[in-house]
Amino acid sequence: MQLIAHGIDLVDCKRIRTMLERHDDRFLERVFTPAEQAYAGRHPNRAERLAGRFAAKEAVFKLIGTGWSQGTAWTDIEVVNDPSGKPRVNLTGETQRIANNMGIAEISISVTHAADLAIASVVALAEP
Repeated sequence: MQLIAHGIDLVDCKRIRTMLERHDDRFLERVFTPAEQAYAGRHPNRAERLAGRFAAKEAVFKLIGTGWSQGTAWTDIEVVNDPSGKPRVNLTGETQRIANNMGIAEISISVTHAADLAIASVVALAEP
C-alpha cells in the first residue's frame, strides 16, 4: 500500500461537553451516527469518547481536503471499533465519493483521549 494523505486533529473535551450541555440530541444527531452514539453511551467518559470521534472526523476532512463542506456531512464519516477494539473508519455519501476519486483504498486511524484532550491521526492508503 502507498501512503497518499495524512490528517490529524486535536479536540478539547470541554468543548464537546459544552456542546452536549447546550444542544444534546441536536448535536449528537448532526455529528455522530447511531453506532457512535451507542459506543460513547456505554462508557462513563462519554464526552471524551465523542471528542475522540469528533477529532477523527475532522482529521478525515483534512485528509480529503474539504473540511465539512462541498456536500460532505459529519455522518458521512463513522468511526467504529472492530471486535479487538481497534478503530476503523467507514465512509459514505459525498465523503466516500471524494475518497474514491483520490484513489483511497483504506484509511488507517489512531485515536486517543484523556480527561481534557482527544487526538486522532488518519492516513490514506492506496493500492500500489
